[in-house]
Amino acid sequence: MTIVARIEPLVYRVPVETPVATSFGIMRDRPALFIHVLDEDGAEGWGEVWCNFPSVGAEHRARLVAETLAPMIVGKDWNDPAEIYRHLTARTEVLAIQSGEHGPLAQAIAGIDQALWDLFARRAGMPLYRYLGGAHARTVPVYASGINADEPEKLTARKLEEGYRRFKLKVGFGRDKDLRNLRALREILGDETPIMIDANQAWDRETATEMALACAAFAPAWLEEPMRADTPAGKWAELSRRSPIPLAAGENIRGAANFESAVASMGLRYLQPDIGKWGGLTGCLPICRKTLASGLVYCPHWLGGGIGLVASLHLLAAVGGSGALEVDANPNPLREAHLDQLGPIENGRIGIPQGAGLGVAARMEEMARYSVPI
Repeated sequence: MTIVARIEPLVYRVPVETPVATSFGIMRDRPALFIHVLDEDGAEGWGEVWCNFPSVGAEHRARLVAETLAPMIVGKDWNDPAEIYRHLTARTEVLAIQSGEHGPLAQAIAGIDQALWDLFARRAGMPLYRYLGGAHARTVPVYASGINADEPEKLTARKLEEGYRRFKLKVGFGRDKDLRNLRALREILGDETPIMIDANQAWDRETATEMALACAAFAPAWLEEPMRADTPAGKWAELSRRSPIPLAAGENIRGAANFESAVASMGLRYLQPDIGKWGGLTGCLPICRKTLASGLVYCPHWLGGGIGLVASLHLLAAVGGSGALEVDANPNPLREAHLDQLGPIENGRIGIPQGAGLGVAARMEEMARYSVPI
């Protein structure tokens, strides 16, 4: 049993020289919402809430944490993080319907859940991945993500020098540009290096089929979110049958039932839940295990700060399988302050922290200059 004494949301924003472009929108700064949890004995835990969109998403979700969710659990006895997750989810079901805030509430709960698992693992003196039931491991595979459509070969070349051996390119910017970019990456990387492509829900089913056929000449390892995430499972399955490229999705799926349907019915090869968007570790851990048991590959989705990235690493290490950790290739001090503590990327792999909990220092003082009020 432990009593949660305080939950503190901390918002940061870093201006960037090169915006991060997707097919549906542009990030003109890099936000992060970190969640700091303390218990009555002074033990702490850290989590992170997905907050990339809309532009005020971080501040809005921080207010949800501080004013709506924290009062539901602070000052009470709890057995484990899963109990708190179930309590918060049940208490906010009607509120989510009334407010239309299903996503933001799920994201805020997910960040709190991560922080609580970190806290409980620290109290147990165990690395988070071991506390989650994983076997001892030293490294996990990684891939460089978020490679923009404007001169992607330059960023790819830098990441190749840094030790990355897998790369994911943004597509959905027009047939000619997408194919030019794929050709340019193949010229740099050769035929054997895995290249993945991410359309960020850019296409309808017909366009997705046409682009899958066109892009197949460059042998992508997967095609991610070629259609809207709310497209019926049957249409995903049809695209899967027609596409020569395996399909990936999951970052915009919410709820255990919907994930189970995705595993069973969408024709996916790769499932990509995001622990900052829905479920945290409590919700995603059983989904990830079922993914592997069904013969699919679990690859955690993450595009944010370093705390959620390290938590995603621990979940991947706990579950195992052949998946790789997504690491944003674009500059972001809110990520690098934590990623740098894991050591260098060596031949496409990165070290797993062996200290208690997340196993990395929060380094809030370093990021204080990026802090913004909520």
